[in-house]
Amino acid sequence: MSVLPSARTALLGLRGVRLLEGLDTPALESLAGSLDWRRFQAGQQVITRNAPDRDVYLVIAGKVQVVAFSVSGKQITYREMGAGDHFGELAAIDGRARSADVIALDDSLLAILSQATFRDLLSRHEALRERMLRGLVAFVREMTDRVFELSTLGVRNRVHAELLRLARRAGEAGNVARINPAPRHGDIASRVSTYREQVTRELSMLVAQGVIAREGPCVVVLDVVRLENLVADVRHAG
Repeated sequence: MSVLPSARTALLGLRGVRLLEGLDTPALESLAGSLDWRRFQAGQQVITRNAPDRDVYLVIAGKVQVVAFSVSGKQITYREMGAGDHFGELAAIDGRARSADVIALDDSLLAILSQATFRDLLSRHEALRERMLRGLVAFVREMTDRVFELSTLGVRNRVHAELLRLARRAGEAGNVARINPAPRHGDIASRVSTYREQVTRELSMLVAQGVIAREGPCVVVLDVVRLENLVADVRHAG
């Protein structure tokens, strides 16, 4: 659903987008007027795989999930993105069709850049261009790690590796990481190519070992170093 936020709301929303860090107020105000602002309800399709559009999406509020579906309907989850993130840049850069589906996990507000506007930003702002390059490199590295894990690690170790990835994204404080909200077991299963029941078993074992605990809506990694060692030991052994 299209929506036109107030100038203040639009400016505040764009200031929260990491890709746009460093752009001054006049540049953000000018950009806000050229964007298509849309609201998506939880569960609504945002992007369809193989679609021909080339727009880039900025997540102003809410959360989306990048997924693919097998012929049998099995969901494979690539990543989730919340407020401050962006997606869709691959098609805007190479001009090819979309490589994945994107679905709104929560009610979300997205600001949409046309391919032309996106490319203009890259050409005029060196810091933004550098940030985009670093983001693409980080994405390639993460996908490389995932391929390695799927090819060489057992289910238990893939669950450990995914939990460690989530803990690092959440941030550590004194060897403890608080993942909020707790990831759904089905979502972890779709990322590591297994079943929800297997994820539940492995997480229960980590609870029994004192590595993680459930606190309200969060999963707390009580010993990040121990989790890192569990993952590192298996990778080195492989």
